[in-house]
Amino acid sequence: MQNFLTIDRIEPQKRSQLERTKDYKEIYELLSKNDMKEQASRCIQCGDPFCHNKCPLHNLIPFWLRAVGGKYDIDLAFALSNETNPYPEITGRVCPQEKLCEGDCSLNDGHKAITIGAIEVAISENGIRNGLKPKFSQKKVGKSVVVIGSGPASIAAATYLLRAGVDVTMYEKQNRAGGLLTYGIPGFKIEKEIVARRIEWLKEAGMTLKTNIKIGEDVSFSELANLHNAVFLGIGAEQSNKANIVNENAKGTIMAIDFLRNIQKKQFKEDFDVSIDVANKNVAVIGGGDTAMDCLRTAVREGARSVTCLYRRDKFNMPGSKKEFKNALDEGVIFVYNVVPKDIIVNSEGGVIGINMQKTIMSNKTVEGRQSVETLKGGDFKVDADIVIFALGFSPSNPTFLSENGIEVNSRGAIVVDSEYHTSKSGVYAGGDCVRGAALVVNAAADGKAAALQILRDLSL
Repeated sequence: MQNFLTIDRIEPQKRSQLERTKDYKEIYELLSKNDMKEQASRCIQCGDPFCHNKCPLHNLIPFWLRAVGGKYDIDLAFALSNETNPYPEITGRVCPQEKLCEGDCSLNDGHKAITIGAIEVAISENGIRNGLKPKFSQKKVGKSVVVIGSGPASIAAATYLLRAGVDVTMYEKQNRAGGLLTYGIPGFKIEKEIVARRIEWLKEAGMTLKTNIKIGEDVSFSELANLHNAVFLGIGAEQSNKANIVNENAKGTIMAIDFLRNIQKKQFKEDFDVSIDVANKNVAVIGGGDTAMDCLRTAVREGARSVTCLYRRDKFNMPGSKKEFKNALDEGVIFVYNVVPKDIIVNSEGGVIGINMQKTIMSNKTVEGRQSVETLKGGDFKVDADIVIFALGFSPSNPTFLSENGIEVNSRGAIVVDSEYHTSKSGVYAGGDCVRGAALVVNAAADGKAAALQILRDLSL
């Protein structure tokens, strides 16, 4: 270990731009066994590991780095990785590590961080190749929990409940489980077989999965609550935020979640909306977060004539992952900074033909530390576009069964919970985006895990 002086940081190899934009397969290659071992051996084994502290799951990062960077004990590394994380093979792929574990690595001060995310993925995939699987209790305790939703928070909750021997039944309104991991995040970031594999492990551990069922319509929430010892709500945040500009609902405008979900359904060969078609069209995406990057890179793969990102701040203030921004640039996306949409321009038939934009400047920092945005007068200009995709974040959708069953939500539509994930209704817990608003997958994982552990305490298990 501590080989950072003689071994430089390396990134996983990427497939070429020309090759990868023709499909939805992951763009990053798996680290070789030797590269994984060498990269892990760079860790200095801090006494107070900042990488562990910065991770919302508080993963045992230095320990599994030592396990593969020393004598290469893949069994131990796999067990440690799965102990604190409900799906390390997923977070290793989708987390913005530069803002979390790698961002707080001590080696950033002159030597560059450990490639924690790539090593995390390599540990999982090499362990699985060796026949390893996450472990679950074989002994049932006679308690049952219903999990509504099947996204990151719900998978995490189900994982820790099943580990304790609790029976779990999971409900999902789509054809397949996984939530945004399946229908939101594109395959070039995480191939869907990876998510499906994790769901299969939960089913092997005894979880019952029911898909294509809407709670409150196909099944009564109150009946489910009465049949089980507890309920966990992990229903996400699917309500797209709007720009509130003229013609934002014109033909040719699309919300990011609708676009991404529709393209994924197309990939699955499920029923999809054929009218959402960006091939040979000029596509403009408004927004600068990871969802915007997903839309931009998806539009490239769908054969758009041009793909442009319109963002209200400068590139240094873009909230998206740096690696996703770099990947989008490499794939031919055009970025225009310091602009906001004024209105959508339509033709006589009501179809989009462009956007009137306004220039902005960065002013004083907000209380959160980000600079605020001010619109410049007289700086208007036009951007030609056939398709406009709004990627302005998401809010909880607040389904009717919440109010019908006395489950309190706040002014944003988010479910109100206390510090122990209890909702206002006894026996009902919630976590993830439906509580905190749209956030990182790893935050949802941490919520689902913590809520499951609280359920176990409340059930005296």
